[in-house]
Amino acid sequence: MYETIDTTIEKIYVIQPITNENATKYKVLQEEAVALIESAGALYAGTIYQNVREVNAATFIGAGKLQELRERLDGLDEITVLFNGELSPSQTLNISAFLDDRKVIDRTTLILDIFAKNARSGEGKLQVELAQLKYLYPRLKGKGAALSRLGGGVGTRGPGETKLETDRRYIRGRLKYLEARLKETEKRRALQTVRRKKNDVKTIALVGYTNTGKSTLLNLLTGADVYVKNELFATLDPTARTFEIEGIHFLLVDTVGFLQDLPHNLIEAFKSTLESAINCDLALIVCDAMGEYEMQAQTTLNTLKDMEFSSPYLLVMNKTESITDTSVLPYGSIAISAKEKLGIDDLKREILRQFKNEFLFCRLHVPYAQLSDYAKKKKYLTERTTTYEDDGQLLDVVIPACHAEKFTEYIIERISI
Repeated sequence: MYETIDTTIEKIYVIQPITNENATKYKVLQEEAVALIESAGALYAGTIYQNVREVNAATFIGAGKLQELRERLDGLDEITVLFNGELSPSQTLNISAFLDDRKVIDRTTLILDIFAKNARSGEGKLQVELAQLKYLYPRLKGKGAALSRLGGGVGTRGPGETKLETDRRYIRGRLKYLEARLKETEKRRALQTVRRKKNDVKTIALVGYTNTGKSTLLNLLTGADVYVKNELFATLDPTARTFEIEGIHFLLVDTVGFLQDLPHNLIEAFKSTLESAINCDLALIVCDAMGEYEMQAQTTLNTLKDMEFSSPYLLVMNKTESITDTSVLPYGSIAISAKEKLGIDDLKREILRQFKNEFLFCRLHVPYAQLSDYAKKKKYLTERTTTYEDDGQLLDVVIPACHAEKFTEYIIERISI
């Protein structure tokens, strides 16, 4: 089995614990682990399962299962072991020692590694480093030998291991520095939010599980060229682009994806990025219609709830190109395929319906004698069409409801869209 695997690529073997808490979802968690391994640029080498009735304080799982795993891996070099859950520092060390000093990482370490691999913007890199240091700092005690054994590969990207071994004071100072830098970013984002609301710019946030097609949808709606790849956490940095529907301009923001059991410190580290989702006027919760979409939606909503999210949202079921009967999807959801450009008009109509009380679609008649007065006000509306009549201009326009009074004398009818 292993002889056919390219030895130049790191191989990872998974320990999948089955506990009372994950008994109904451990298979999904294991599938996610495989996807995470591939996203980290490594190869999946296999899985060993263990029912855990009582957590072993030293190694989480029992010695019998670890012995079985050691026998499975006997003679196989360069195999990293992933515990698909969270381990304490001592448990990590003990499992490694039991497995003949193999490199052992947990789920959080793997996710952090992918974050470090995919962060491209300065802010994204700051957030990743902050999350890594916060996770690693309490694990420094007694970790010198383990860190010396790690070498390169998955779980070692980001802050240098030498610093983690020798200079706790440096790390404390670095944490303070990163937190101060990110607070500056939060202030900037808050000012941007205030400015958008003042300018009546409606913000729509794309949120949801990782790898459900959010970036593909953003590219389709806005004509952007945002990086898209079929892997978990391919898009880590927030992206904002403008687009319009029937003359109304929106700001569409793509955010980092969520995952089951996403560590709390990761959510905290990326809170400044996710502010755009919390403060949006409408959220599009994007799910994979071919996957575990109920779990994806619930995970997203639970994460947003933890962040005190209260904005309205639409459930968007993506990747429906192979589904012949979309009535089986959740009631009230919008079925689309961003890849095949299906259902996008339905999505746009539903977005407009969500803002029906925010804008007036109407027809104006502006006599030529009053064009100068109208010209002073027209910055408050969007003109869709203009027709020149004998006694003035006929204009189909979109007016923010808060500015409707300015145009009362010109409105001759409301238009249905």
